[in-house]
Amino acid sequence: MNIGLTGGIACGKSTVSAMLVRRGAALVDADRIAREVVEPGSPVLSRVALRFGQAVLLPDGALDRKALGRLVFGDEAARKDLEALLHPPIRALMRERMEAFEREQPRRLVVVDVPLLYESGLAAMFEEVLLVYAPREVQLARLIGRDGLDATEAAKRLEAQLPIEAKRALADCVIDNSGTLEETERQVALFWQRKGLP
Repeated sequence: MNIGLTGGIACGKSTVSAMLVRRGAALVDADRIAREVVEPGSPVLSRVALRFGQAVLLPDGALDRKALGRLVFGDEAARKDLEALLHPPIRALMRERMEAFEREQPRRLVVVDVPLLYESGLAAMFEEVLLVYAPREVQLARLIGRDGLDATEAAKRLEAQLPIEAKRALADCVIDNSGTLEETERQVALFWQRKGLP
């Protein structure tokens, strides 16, 4: 069985995915794959630099994520260009990893952590979508605290995504991660139980 795990920025997807992995799930992390496809020397990174300029590269040839972020957050056309460059190779690698896990252990739960699952139209790839939820005000506070962003920057990041309440309405299952870790862990345990997983 495979599930798509998503949520808004700063909702705690990593926390929940780690809890699922501890229970025995296999994890495919779209963010990690996104970093892999733009490693120095990769054809994808070359295309990104061609579109956005050498200013998005660090002196060692690696992608300067902060510089790229400043260019694409708040500029929808630039963000769409970036997505057109990154999404196809990311999806191909995600599918490849999912299939490998399913071949190796067909009965194991495969969790695919995809932050922009709905925005990218990927829900159909999965048997079920599990949303990690935190209300907008919690997301904002976490973003400001975690990433050192000011309120305006944090709000811009949130606005680049589908609102969390809209995602909640689309999801098959929701884990509310706005409380304590223990409360989140209890919800994960219930989810695991309902799926009849060992």
